[in-house]
Amino acid sequence: MNGEVRVIPTTGRNNCGGRCLIYAHVQQGRILKLTTDSKEQAGCGVPLSACQRGMNYHKTYLNEQRLRTPLLRVGERGEGKFQPISWEEAVDRISREWIRIRDTYGPGSRYVTYATGVSAAFTPRELAKRLLSLDGGFLDYYNSYSTACITPATELMYGTADSGNSPETWLDSHFILLWGHNPAETKFDSITMHYLRKAKEKGIPIVVMDPRKNDTVRALGAEWIPIRPATDAALADAMAYIIWTEGLADRDFLEECTVGFDEAHLPEGIPAGESVLSYLLGQRDGVPKTPEWAEAITGIPAQTIVSLARRYATAKPAALIQGWGPQRHAYGEQGVRGCILLACMTGNVGVRGGWAAGSGYCATHREPGLPPVPNPYGMEIPSYCWTDAVDHGSRMTELDGVKGGERLTSDIKMIVNLAGNCLINQHGDINRTAELLKDTSKCEFILCSDLFMTASAKFADILLPGVSFLECENITFPWVWGDFLGYNNQVVEPLYEGRFEYDWLREVAQRLGLEEAFTCGRDTRQWLEWIYEDLRREEPTLPDFADFCAAGVHRYPPKPPRIAFADRQFPTPSGKVELFSRKVYETTYQEPFPAIPCYVPVPEGVEQAREGEYPLQLISWHTRRRCHSIHDNNPAMERIDPQRLWIHPADAARRGLCDKDRVRVWNDRGAMEVPIHITEDIMPGVVAVGQGAWYTPDKDGVDQRGCVNVLTSLKATPYAKGNGQHTNLVEVRKTK
Repeated sequence: MNGEVRVIPTTGRNNCGGRCLIYAHVQQGRILKLTTDSKEQAGCGVPLSACQRGMNYHKTYLNEQRLRTPLLRVGERGEGKFQPISWEEAVDRISREWIRIRDTYGPGSRYVTYATGVSAAFTPRELAKRLLSLDGGFLDYYNSYSTACITPATELMYGTADSGNSPETWLDSHFILLWGHNPAETKFDSITMHYLRKAKEKGIPIVVMDPRKNDTVRALGAEWIPIRPATDAALADAMAYIIWTEGLADRDFLEECTVGFDEAHLPEGIPAGESVLSYLLGQRDGVPKTPEWAEAITGIPAQTIVSLARRYATAKPAALIQGWGPQRHAYGEQGVRGCILLACMTGNVGVRGGWAAGSGYCATHREPGLPPVPNPYGMEIPSYCWTDAVDHGSRMTELDGVKGGERLTSDIKMIVNLAGNCLINQHGDINRTAELLKDTSKCEFILCSDLFMTASAKFADILLPGVSFLECENITFPWVWGDFLGYNNQVVEPLYEGRFEYDWLREVAQRLGLEEAFTCGRDTRQWLEWIYEDLRREEPTLPDFADFCAAGVHRYPPKPPRIAFADRQFPTPSGKVELFSRKVYETTYQEPFPAIPCYVPVPEGVEQAREGEYPLQLISWHTRRRCHSIHDNNPAMERIDPQRLWIHPADAARRGLCDKDRVRVWNDRGAMEVPIHITEDIMPGVVAVGQGAWYTPDKDGVDQRGCVNVLTSLKATPYAKGNGQHTNLVEVRKTK
């Protein structure tokens, strides 16, 4: 090849917290290689270095599997049978269905799914919502698949989700407890592992709590404490019991800053016996929450629990940092609340080197985005409950999590699923979800855009080819921590007939008579410049837009470290940390939900595993070879981390299994077949498989790829109505 090699900076825009900085080496329109940020380029900042996923983006996206042209479904939904159509015909059909459903069923019949294949300032789902808002409104959603329980549980107790300190303050901790947090594999951001490694170098003890020995344990040389899934609240209870009974509690903080810890500090009018302390000491139910009590539930030896409680309580300060996996369980809210209780009992709230637990957000810069357009319909449902709204939306009420009104006005009749795989692959109970979507008398029109024929794309009535981040522009920003803004420069021309969603939504808007209101006369580049300049009014250090694009990244100047609640001000109704929630106490829920942090046995939990026909607890994790379901079609990533089921040697021996055997994993909801990995790096009684594998059923409906969601439940959690996709019981046997 001849010609100049250009090095173009760009950033990942998928739902990965890293938002890594990538340099594409391009010659005559072809990518020769990708490189990433280095210590030398980052200077005094933290390098925004890509992991194996980021360095394989071009192999994942630029291949022959790409969708090439708009497609019209000609077979049954989910069958994957389509015929090519022109862009003009596609837009005409979309516009007709858009109008028909609006006029027949009303605006509340239209829904845009949770879709994060593009997670940036200019996203397809928000663009679709913008157009629907201009066209009378739509049924919206709140919360997310990622943090549905941890965010509202933190807000319930602190009055805000911003409970985190600046990560550099971890270097002032004397003890760090990563509770279900695995940033080495999830690539939570570019900051977390950087400071955790520095903490390890400084000699700060780090403990990781997880049912499996994850990559974070290995990367940090950390201590691993395995715990049974969905028992986090029981462990927190037992640690709290030891901290109190051994006189290790910060009584001044509990006295001055909390509500409901003991009887003397219950809210006015609440009867005796409802306090946290009454529960811990067994005064309510006759069962003290001792380490021996917790051992039978969690599988953690009582003496380990005692030692952990003492180490955490006496380190002064100590950081208990929660991951997002443990809250994706039935009653996932309770583990979050239990850890917040521990942070309060030990006085680690509002101090440098401590950590208030909970969601741990630490916002230092505003996220850029489109200007809001009010949604005239105004009603919302929990993001995980959209299948209920397809099936019986008009019967859903506030008790089902409906906000903005007492009852929905319609079932969902139109779904817009753009750049996302939550329609099928990443949603719970795939077989039930597919059954609902195959019934065209329920949801009458499904519009999808994607790069590949994913499991979700197969359920489209109209399927449109999109573009990858290498083929378009956008503005990116980190998940939680990381003081930078990234520019997603276009690297190559769009493949085939692929288009960014804004371009064809603009044509739909034109047919609706809303083009000017939708576009404000701007194309994509002009919108990105408008979004940037809007942010620049608040961020004076941002350079000119052209300079920002050329650099591909702007690192904000350092700010003084933030310490959440350093002033001991809590934006709750009481002005204190609400260990007892009057709001919960006085609210009716579909199933009992306690007013205090406490362990609640869950459906399909350890108690049922001991007695039922499905004796193994199944969880999944965010594997280093995928970003959610992205990269599963890249063979190079399979070599990095093959799809397989982890199982303990004792559980394998009981079933006569050998390493690499192909097994069937099943429960009442479905079945999958996958090779096994026999290892002592997972707790006995627990099996695990990496999430995000593409659902690939055989003729009998048995998934052949290892897609965990053929086995997960659609049951939402009681308070947040979040996904409990890690709470599942299964059995395993060798395939015949």
